[in-house]
Amino acid sequence: MEEFKLQEGEEYIELNNLMKRFGWVATGGEAKIMIKQGEVKVNDKVETRVRNKVRSGDTVVYGKENGKVV
Repeated sequence: MEEFKLQEGEEYIELNNLMKRFGWVATGGEAKIMIKQGEVKVNDKVETRVRNKVRSGDTVVYGKENGKVV
């Protein structure tokens, strides 16, 4: 499982930006499509909100990829 560490003072990262940071998608547009198609789960629930706020402790799954925000 990959981990993404929030910067000091940050409360969250938007889901589409997190997918780009992990390198799971090449562009924000690609992330938007995958999220809207229901291909991404946050904390074991399908998430279709592109700008969903992913916070420390949340897990994200996209296909075979797993990530956690710390």
